[in-house]
Amino acid sequence: MLRSSARIVRGAWSSSSSASCAVHESLKDCRQHRPLSSPFAHYRAIYYNNSYFCTSTADADTYSVGSGSTCSSTSVSVNSEQVFENENGSIGASSSNSVRRYGASLAAQVLRRKRLGRRRRNLVLERQEDGQTTGMDSAYSAIELALDSVVKIFTVSSSPNYFLPWQNKSQRESMGSGFVIPGKKILTNAHVVADHTFVLVRKHGSPTKYRAEVQAVGHECDLAILVVESEEFWEGMNFLELGDIPFLQQAVAVVGYPQGGDNISVTKGVVSRVEPTQYVHGATQLMAIQIDAAINPGNSGGPAIMGSKVAGVAFQNLSGAENIGYIIPVPVIEHFIAGVEETGKYVGFCSLGLSCQPTENVQLRNHFRMRAEMTGVLVSKINPLSDAHKVLKKDDIILAFDGVPIANDGTVPFRNRERITFDHLVSMKKPNETALIKILRDGKEYEFSMTLRPLLPLVPVHQFDMLPSYYIFAGLVFVPLTQPYLHEYGEDWYNTSPRRLCERALRELPKKAGEQFIVLSQVLMDDVNAGYERLAELQVKKVNGVEVENLKHLCQLVECCSAENLRFDLDDDRVIVLNYQVAKIATSKILKRHRIPSAMSSDLLSEQNNSEIELACSS
Repeated sequence: MLRSSARIVRGAWSSSSSASCAVHESLKDCRQHRPLSSPFAHYRAIYYNNSYFCTSTADADTYSVGSGSTCSSTSVSVNSEQVFENENGSIGASSSNSVRRYGASLAAQVLRRKRLGRRRRNLVLERQEDGQTTGMDSAYSAIELALDSVVKIFTVSSSPNYFLPWQNKSQRESMGSGFVIPGKKILTNAHVVADHTFVLVRKHGSPTKYRAEVQAVGHECDLAILVVESEEFWEGMNFLELGDIPFLQQAVAVVGYPQGGDNISVTKGVVSRVEPTQYVHGATQLMAIQIDAAINPGNSGGPAIMGSKVAGVAFQNLSGAENIGYIIPVPVIEHFIAGVEETGKYVGFCSLGLSCQPTENVQLRNHFRMRAEMTGVLVSKINPLSDAHKVLKKDDIILAFDGVPIANDGTVPFRNRERITFDHLVSMKKPNETALIKILRDGKEYEFSMTLRPLLPLVPVHQFDMLPSYYIFAGLVFVPLTQPYLHEYGEDWYNTSPRRLCERALRELPKKAGEQFIVLSQVLMDDVNAGYERLAELQVKKVNGVEVENLKHLCQLVECCSAENLRFDLDDDRVIVLNYQVAKIATSKILKRHRIPSAMSSDLLSEQNNSEIELACSS
């Protein structure tokens, strides 16, 4: 039998040989169980690394511990008497005149408790294999798995001020959950670490917080990977394995650190539905699992455990409803992790770049010559930057995607008598993968192979973890339009923000790669721009007659102006004209007056952009 030399004397850890130094250090992070019942209530049992340790709070009794991980029996020594569990499950003890009987009995109780724990875990595993796992078994299994896997995440973050893009808002603190995955990494939600400036993690049962770095973030799928360099943190930590998509009414247990307390929490529920859902953080439509377990602030990033594996990651709930939560399913998680492992960064989710209409109306199907056995969806709009723009046309009928027939409502078969929108098949494709599209055009069937890749909208939906771009000239503040900019108008931004900007942000598509929607955000008042203050919040279309492609292009056109006057053509046929030299001198005064450190954002100040400006000026 292997035996470590770690001992417990009066509740303090000691070591009798240098070989046990590692054991001595690792025992600092063990987790303490509740006191044993009377008549031995002044003893405590501590469980670490699959072994029980006995401590005495009253006497100077010394105990040594036998490790059962590599031998056929487990033992605990009490004042020179060895109490052990044989292979057949019986408990025995050696004799010693100096042994206190209650001490031997205590050790026997510890071993019996450990044996019962093993029997219960084996019973749970057997029931899982037979598909008979109960909610109680699932919760018990989740607790056993989570104690050495789930961590609490402490984040300090600071979001940009899009109305004053040269400065940040005040920092705020938030908390979330995460869990260990293979490769010494921690998986959590993107919104837990969004706009982070400092991240700490704490494992269960430890008072120590460890510094963590964000390795990759996917804001569309609301997932992030953290890494911790400290080797001490990883001692005793176990990773969780990813499972499968649960079926309806299967039990899951959500583990995390929700608000209302500091310790770990487990809530159980069942799967209600599986379908594409709007991810609030990334404003993306991806598959999600609805459960009836409560998911509260702080639960975000924690695992939803089904049996002994992870069924998903808790990430949002339904406001105004009770006990309706959502978890990110395994296919989305695996897509995110695979992209990070292959490229070293988040690669995104593919899109066809199409807007489609259902063909459930009989007259509509007859108009497009669809035969009775045909089903599909009507193409109504195509993104000019997508590969589909090269081969598909408006009013085409998409009949099948990769050989899977598409119903008239846009759904495809999914598992046992379930259906899901065909967008899910598209989103699960890796970037630059090809797909076979079967269409109906003018009554004839065609098949096209097209390349799929993530597509960027004209107006970005989010801009987490990056500083906003801006350019200031003569007190005119130019910015690219983004939805976070519109969000500065308040929670009801859709109704309170400028109507024309809002409509274009939600509906307009880019015409070329790198295109941005440039807006005159505000006018910092000065003599040089007096009378132009009412022209704020309008789109900038041209500079000296040249159409503006993006903010960098606008910066080049202004900095390289050789004419006496500089003209800006805005939306609604408005015009701004400035004397270039007078405006250039006034710019530095305005910046100093408003304590603005630079006339342009850091991305425009980069060496690459400066070289491009010089090249444009020289030409």
